[in-house]
Amino acid sequence: MGMISLGDHLDDQTKQDLDTTRGGIILGPLSKIVDTARKNSLWPMPFGLSCCAIEMMAVVASRYDLARFGAEAMRFTPRQCDLMIVAGTLTRKMAPACKRIYEQMPEPKWVIAMGVCATTGGMFDAYSVVKGIDHIIPVDVYVPGCPPRPEALIYAIMKIQEKVLREKWSPFGERAVHGNYRGRDPNYGGVPTPDGGNKEAPEVYEEGNAGNKPTWRKGYFRG
Repeated sequence: MGMISLGDHLDDQTKQDLDTTRGGIILGPLSKIVDTARKNSLWPMPFGLSCCAIEMMAVVASRYDLARFGAEAMRFTPRQCDLMIVAGTLTRKMAPACKRIYEQMPEPKWVIAMGVCATTGGMFDAYSVVKGIDHIIPVDVYVPGCPPRPEALIYAIMKIQEKVLREKWSPFGERAVHGNYRGRDPNYGGVPTPDGGNKEAPEVYEEGNAGNKPTWRKGYFRG
């Protein structure tokens, strides 16, 4: 019975990695080593808002096992996380909380918009729903679907890992703003809102005047 060489069944990338670590010594630039360590040790910040959060929970379960990619350490505190996953419908009431959590996360940080509601607002064409979280915070990877399957979220995390590996580590330099952002905050690369000057006072509803009575759509608070 002949001996079978293990090298005959390995792909080219694995053979290259084994050749690099031959002798127990790895030589390379420090930035590359740090980026590789960050790539395989992402700490997600789960921000589940609706049904997409169920699929996000399934990713860390035993069937899909996100620990294979080194990103299973979900922490519900932004101080320890570097990857924010917004899963579900973001309303205007929750938008300030979403932005506050993002700003409390330390640099470097990345964002995944999971689901069509987090990406574009989805089927909720209402004044109370934000038409994409990139109006609030920068987004690095979009995951379409309603809801997307756990495999789609895993693929998005792999794309984040590729972005982390390509980003050059600079401990003393200022990190460039990344991601897609459509808002007005200049801190995220947006254009500040110009001053429109004096604005007309809103029309006040009076009980005796039936002509300016608000409809159910606008409401008494000009929604």
